[in-house]
Amino acid sequence: MTTTLEFAAGSYRFIPGPFQYSGGVAALRGYQIRRIRFRRPVPLVHGFELAAETISNTGRPLTAFCACELRSPAPFTEQGFRAFNEVYVKTLSEWGIFNGTVNPVARSNVCPAINPPEAPSLHAFSYTIASDSNSEPSLVIAGSGEAPEGQGSYQERCVRRGDVSPEGLREKARFVLSEMERRLGAFRAHWRDTTATQVYTVHDLYPFLADEIINRGAAEGGLTWCFCRPPVVDLDFEMDCRAISDERVV
Repeated sequence: MTTTLEFAAGSYRFIPGPFQYSGGVAALRGYQIRRIRFRRPVPLVHGFELAAETISNTGRPLTAFCACELRSPAPFTEQGFRAFNEVYVKTLSEWGIFNGTVNPVARSNVCPAINPPEAPSLHAFSYTIASDSNSEPSLVIAGSGEAPEGQGSYQERCVRRGDVSPEGLREKARFVLSEMERRLGAFRAHWRDTTATQVYTVHDLYPFLADEIINRGAAEGGLTWCFCRPPVVDLDFEMDCRAISDERVV
């Protein structure tokens, strides 16, 4: 069983990951997760300001911020990705979430292939709120591409690097699907518990959509295919999923 840790200040548990994000979050008993999506991505600094205002207006502490979905102009080099993340976590430090080593916030960061934003932007964010209902899981699984995280460079560990043939993409998808299942399992959840599944790729997933994704149960509520690239050069396929009953668009 994958280890999870409790972030009491935010009222959620999380799967430890690299310094820039966690593998996923789940609300503690007595709480649930609410997701807010912007109609258009908002430049990151302003997006964080709006997120802080929204959370504060509900009477919750900023530490309730538990997940976010970013949109970036283009895939980063590994060095550029690390530099971006070092800036990104400063806000989480100021909010009392990131302690310099452990980051409980789940995240996806992808790059629209058409009409990308001019700068890294906030597409959606999630935070915990008090709830009387604990009958259904309330969780967000962070985005993952086809390379193990926190184990050396993406280039060294990327599954079928550069291979975007149908079989190459199938193997990439299998790796990512297995990672989603591992993370769901950390919260004793399954695909049937999810309310949304998202795929990020600019390559054709139809050849393996039925037998690898749908037959696996990974599209219980349908599948959202975002025509986006993962955030690091050489990655071709990314997924995330969630179980959230309270979603709003602003």
